Amino acid sequence: MMKKSDPDILRIAVAQLNPTVGDIAGNLAKAREARADAARQGADLVLFTELFLAGYPPEDLVLKPAFLKACEDAADSIASDTADGGPGIIIGVPLKRKSGIHNAVIVADGGKVIAERYKIDLPNYGEFDEKRVFQPGPDMPGPVNYRGVRLGIPICEDIWGELGVCETLSESGAEILLVPNGSPYYRGKVDIRHQVAIRQVIETGLPMLYANMLGGQDELVFDGASFAISADKSLAFQMSQFEETVALTTWKRRRAAEGAQAEDFDGWDCTDGPMSRIPEKEEADYRACLLGLRDYVNKNGFKNVVLGLSGGIDSAICAALAVDALGEERLRAVMMPYRYTSKDSFKDAEDCAKALGCRYDIVPIFEPVDGFMKALEPLFEGTEQGITEENLQSRARGTILMAISNKFGSMVVTTGNKSEMSVGYATLYGDMNGGFNPIKDLYKMQVYALSRWRNANVPAGALGPSGIVIPTNIIDKAPSAELRENQTDQDSLPPYPVLDDILECLVEGEMGTEEIVARGHDEATVHRIEHLLYIAEYKRRQAAPGVKITRKNFGRDRRYPITNRFRDRG
Repeated sequence: MMKKSDPDILRIAVAQLNPTVGDIAGNLAKAREARADAARQGADLVLFTELFLAGYPPEDLVLKPAFLKACEDAADSIASDTADGGPGIIIGVPLKRKSGIHNAVIVADGGKVIAERYKIDLPNYGEFDEKRVFQPGPDMPGPVNYRGVRLGIPICEDIWGELGVCETLSESGAEILLVPNGSPYYRGKVDIRHQVAIRQVIETGLPMLYANMLGGQDELVFDGASFAISADKSLAFQMSQFEETVALTTWKRRRAAEGAQAEDFDGWDCTDGPMSRIPEKEEADYRACLLGLRDYVNKNGFKNVVLGLSGGIDSAICAALAVDALGEERLRAVMMPYRYTSKDSFKDAEDCAKALGCRYDIVPIFEPVDGFMKALEPLFEGTEQGITEENLQSRARGTILMAISNKFGSMVVTTGNKSEMSVGYATLYGDMNGGFNPIKDLYKMQVYALSRWRNANVPAGALGPSGIVIPTNIIDKAPSAELRENQTDQDSLPPYPVLDDILECLVEGEMGTEEIVARGHDEATVHRIEHLLYIAEYKRRQAAPGVKITRKNFGRDRRYPITNRFRDRG
């Protein structure tokens, strides 16, 4: 086992990386590369994130013995690397022991595993359901002696809950708290993490280093933004959000007095580390959508994507996200006009494609729609035309996009926003067709806000152009599905600022209808929106996955029954 040259200095590299669930060999290679980088920077220790070798969350993969064995073999392999005299590691891995399957970390140094620690507080709310597949650690953890420094290693939820894990570590002699995390993004999450860490720092008197994972995993986006809080509750360092990096931090022992003995000291201070800017809300939301789309496409092996570019705001921002995430050469945009498609929509879609530089095709749907109508004419004889016939347009477009997908291997990007998905203003097997929806958890007014932001900014890491990429006319005009003459969304829905507020109250706030009416909303409108929200559940169950942006997205966070007669009438 290596000894530090200076007992009063500990250099910790934080590996804020983007693993892939199930790619154990790839994650191991990524960890080795990060450790080599940390060694070049002079690190004594590399802190990886929660379940790094498995990828997070692995869900029911951890119930497969072969998966667990492969993960532990990878952990043993990288532990043996530390025999080279370089930095030791703390890395997350699922481990099967006599006490069960654990969300664990190993601490390795000198070529061997010197300690294992198991997560105590298993989250079982919102997007988390770890109690299904893991067992909590059988005992409260003690600190790990690493090259003469006693490290407390609580794992993610261990610092969020009320089980006293950090307090136990402090009472048993820990000097620094190092926390590996898999904490997914939602709006404002960085401030919440800071508050959680500060609470534990106040209770324990110990500084805390919070290392968070990066990357998209299905509907979740992990945004990084690793940081440390000093014992005096100040922010010691802040790593970037949405960016993969290995950052070196320097920790110095603060002696109690001149000539004090090793056991008599005041604590540890982080004296050197990055101090990165955290994006504001529109930028953060946009970059979360971008990262989620990029990782979903790339990690699932799609070479390119296709979407229907209608000339409306939703498809335009999805096109911008696709180009920013993947590059203009990997997006095919398809305009599929029918008799109700306006000249403005034609021009706006073409202008958007030109601004983004992506391929743009026009595939009229007159013949397929008329063919469907003719085929159904004997069955529909004597009935009035209405939504059924309108939806044939959407379904024809969905079929065309899926045909392009099948022929060229392109993933279909679906483009419905949260406002529409909430009230069921989306067509099954039509505009809901697709593999992934980057704006699924954005309400309509948020789509507008992010579109305006993108026109004025190019986010870090984006592959798309600067300047106006979403034509201003798309933002300014009244939204419409253009399924009949002179149609606008507001024909059958309240104005989007009103609709979005009601929906946020119902979905994120779980508020009663009386409380929502008390905010100034019309009672009949609130009851109608609540009814639409409930009866659209069957559609949402069949919707493509999409990036989680709010505190409560459809799917992982909000699981309502499809068959449901409850209505809140006070």
